[in-house]
Amino acid sequence: METQDLTQNSIHDAVRSALIFLGTGCSNTVPFGMCLIQPSDPPCHVCYQALSVPPEQNPNYRCNTSLLIDYCQSDEKHSYILIDIGKTFREQVLRWFTFHKIPRVDSIILSHEHADAVLGLDDICAVLPFSSTNNIDPIPIYLSQFTMDSIALRFPYLIKKNLRESQKIRQVAAQLDWNIIEEDCQRPFVASGVKFVPLPVMHGEDYICLGFLFGEKSRVAYISDVSRFPASTEYVISKAGAGQLDLLILDASRKYGLPGAHFSLPESLEAVKRLCPKQALFIGMGHELDHYKDNDFLAEWSKREGIPVQLAHDGLRVPIDI
Repeated sequence: METQDLTQNSIHDAVRSALIFLGTGCSNTVPFGMCLIQPSDPPCHVCYQALSVPPEQNPNYRCNTSLLIDYCQSDEKHSYILIDIGKTFREQVLRWFTFHKIPRVDSIILSHEHADAVLGLDDICAVLPFSSTNNIDPIPIYLSQFTMDSIALRFPYLIKKNLRESQKIRQVAAQLDWNIIEEDCQRPFVASGVKFVPLPVMHGEDYICLGFLFGEKSRVAYISDVSRFPASTEYVISKAGAGQLDLLILDASRKYGLPGAHFSLPESLEAVKRLCPKQALFIGMGHELDHYKDNDFLAEWSKREGIPVQLAHDGLRVPIDI
């Protein structure tokens, strides 16, 4: 994995797998609508920039947080694993699937059932092959029982049901294979050839969200929504616990503020110091965080603390051996 500049898109000939950041924004996305329809004086710099700079050239333009793992196995066969499929999934397909030449999705993993993680399920047909006879292997989706129960209520047409004689199953339901995973660090699962360890974290004090640890050649932890680490989860991803991470991808929603359902930037930096990964990328940012100014601050912090940390951006591709 390249370590010199975490935010530069680059290709490493010896590394065939990659992490592609389809979205790095909060649920409201950036730009924030209110900053555009009722601009402040002076206007919000981060949101105002979205009116003058095309999104593909603007790292402050952020869709809902989502990661695509491009896993290249030893036989050079690629598998594409999607973590979360939020409200902006269609835009991410149009913008980044085409740019990075992503031909399909082989499996989906859901961190929780909030809108910014699952509402794109309604657009899943856009990346599924068509068969009039339903003779294509369904795409596996991995999620907790709590998330499954919520999706069954919101998207009943995506779930297979017991059919009466002569009834036909909806085609989209036939194409999805729902798999329940445990909210337990000791209960790993395998998706498209990659082993994942669920990382239960608190997302607010009464709600559990899942992060995921994966990679054998490089240990990567992806935690998109967190306000507190349970001790058992922190041990698994801490240098002082089960071993140092090669890359920590971590929630950093706000620049400052009181404790809430997400880490603020200072809380994220404290977590990085505590966990001590080799490097870290922040995701889930709102419009308080400016990619350029705050990455300058993080560059200074990184020199001082000895841990490279930067804000990720939509479309970022990080080559990595998994």
